[in-house]
Amino acid sequence: MQIRQIRQWRLTFKPNSYGLWIALAGVGLAVVALGHLNPDASLGLSWQGWLTLATIALTFGANALTNLPAEIVFLGGLAVLLITGILDADTALAGFSNAGMVTVGVLYVVVAGLQQTGGLTWVSQQVLGLPKSQKRAMVRLMVPVMGLSAVLNNTPVVAMFIPVVGDWCRKLKINPSKLMIPLSYASIFGGVCTLIGTSTNLVVNGLLIDATGSGIGLLDIAWVGVPCAIAAFIFLLLTQRWLLPNRKSAFNTSDDPRQYTLEMCVPAGSPMAGKTVEQAGLRHLPGLYLAEIVRGPQVIPAVGPKEVLRDDDQLVFVGAIDSIVDLHRLRGLQPATDQVFKLDTPRLGRCLTEAVVSDTCPLVGKTVREGEFRTRYNAVVLAVARNGERLRGKIGDIRLRTGDALLLEANPVFEAQYRSSKDFYLVSTVPDSTPINHDKAPIALFTMLGMIVLASFGWMSMLHAAILAAVVMVATGCCSPHKALASIEWSVLLVIAASLGLGQAMDSTGVATAMADVLLGPADSNPWVALVLVYGATTLLTEIVTNNAAAALIFPVAIALAKSLGVDFMPFVIAIMVGASASFATPIGYQTNLMVYGPGGYRFTDFLRVGIPINLLFWLITVVVTPLAFPF
Repeated sequence: MQIRQIRQWRLTFKPNSYGLWIALAGVGLAVVALGHLNPDASLGLSWQGWLTLATIALTFGANALTNLPAEIVFLGGLAVLLITGILDADTALAGFSNAGMVTVGVLYVVVAGLQQTGGLTWVSQQVLGLPKSQKRAMVRLMVPVMGLSAVLNNTPVVAMFIPVVGDWCRKLKINPSKLMIPLSYASIFGGVCTLIGTSTNLVVNGLLIDATGSGIGLLDIAWVGVPCAIAAFIFLLLTQRWLLPNRKSAFNTSDDPRQYTLEMCVPAGSPMAGKTVEQAGLRHLPGLYLAEIVRGPQVIPAVGPKEVLRDDDQLVFVGAIDSIVDLHRLRGLQPATDQVFKLDTPRLGRCLTEAVVSDTCPLVGKTVREGEFRTRYNAVVLAVARNGERLRGKIGDIRLRTGDALLLEANPVFEAQYRSSKDFYLVSTVPDSTPINHDKAPIALFTMLGMIVLASFGWMSMLHAAILAAVVMVATGCCSPHKALASIEWSVLLVIAASLGLGQAMDSTGVATAMADVLLGPADSNPWVALVLVYGATTLLTEIVTNNAAAALIFPVAIALAKSLGVDFMPFVIAIMVGASASFATPIGYQTNLMVYGPGGYRFTDFLRVGIPINLLFWLITVVVTPLAFPF
């Protein structure tokens, strides 16, 4: 077995060695190009600068061309700079305490509170709906995100929509990779339309006030940002079929051959009572169908979408586990068996668990009721799957057989208790299956809204507002402490922290300044050429270092350039604002790109294919429109 695993490992990684050689070749070409563009560059860069440039090029190459996890690649690059002494320990580790990185981590807790209370489901139903095509889905998603990001910080907007879009993709049977990049890009499109749309705009405006004593108005950037946003939105809409990748299936019924039979009921006073099946959202759950409704002595088979639900209706569903979890989370339905209310653990502290009955289980040949399943295992059988067979009758009357797959509602420790038991062949907890606390959805939604308002109007920093919201989510019970920690995507945070360290190395060794000088070298005679190069230098640096760092590096160079040319500096300020925010070509260039990288199942090269044309489109529109709106 070990020999086979080693061979498989070699087969998996052998092709990627070519990727490393390509990365090395890229480093050589970058060095030659830099020396060709500026023969004096070698005098401006020390060995630390050249090593930093080579390390960053290798890091990008390894991330794009190998299967190594992104966090391992970036941490490895950071380790090289730390070990060689280019970065001291404090500087190398500064990214791990960076406010932006911590903000992203805290926002995961805030979003977990929205998930655990059903607040995100409400957003999905009210805002996104159920469009009939992928193109319409993109419009339904991008338009509201662009509008929100124009007046709100785009990071919390994307954080709020990521889990919503994930669930939405499953319902629409659309790959998440088709909508996660549009989600991030839409937030950037909206952010470049107003002064408060991104933190970068505010940073550049602050630099402008320090340099000149006056800033720009709220909508001054809109003269350039709105045309860019509209053009890029139309371009992405027209090319999404070819440019957006298919990385993983949103839902595939063949992934899970088990078809469970599940009974749910409409309790008295349920918000579903009086609604049709379609209005209640029971028609569009993928891989799940409503087989029949039991209404007293009446059985309604082949349930139509216009059938009106009533109090105490018993609904019989047949489908796969993922959709049953979605059904389990809907407000207004509860398991038909009253056994769930007799367990010792509070319902909000339980989860769904799958268990396969073994041939030595003492319940084989007995019904669920006869075997006293709840008393014996402190768990309740919600559904049974048996070789795709439709099991009729109440759950308690089903006679268990060897190989039956049981869907249980149980304490989270059930898996640990019975994983090695001879009663079951297999025991596994269903992810994200904790019951929803719908009663606290208003608290979660108002907390999220309060966080956005506090951060957007400058009454609190984004970090402080996010921490306050996270504390409220946990303190009010919208999110349990365990779920709060489990919701954090640590790999994303490690990539952000490591990339910030690489950016610090570029700054401290003079690589970023040397790149800016080389790129802006020919811009000493023509204002329009200078504007083109200022935007180009800004957008290139923002793909490598953080957008705020890129803006801060280019701003003084651009102001000095405007003075030397004897022209107005405002076109250059607007170009820096747009160029620093318009980061589409790499996942590390912008915070929201990193946030969707994992949920979309993307590779590094996916952003290059989609983002480079949009970068060029932004570049073209900015350098054409800016001189018209803000003459030199």
